[in-house]
Amino acid sequence: MAKVVEFIKESYDEMTSKVTWPTWGELQSSAILVLVASLIIALVIFAMDKGSTFVLDTFYKSLSN
Repeated sequence: MAKVVEFIKESYDEMTSKVTWPTWGELQSSAILVLVASLIIALVIFAMDKGSTFVLDTFYKSLSN
């Protein structure tokens, strides 16, 4: 049990004094970057989905005629 308490104390010390935390501005710009990248990736996946659906629908319609 003593090792667990020691681990928690060392973890707290490391998180408060040894970790370099980003500033509020850095955090905001990183969050905006992640949001924009996520939207771009979602749009690319959406376009790929719609494109493959169109191609497959066209292919299946050509087979049924």
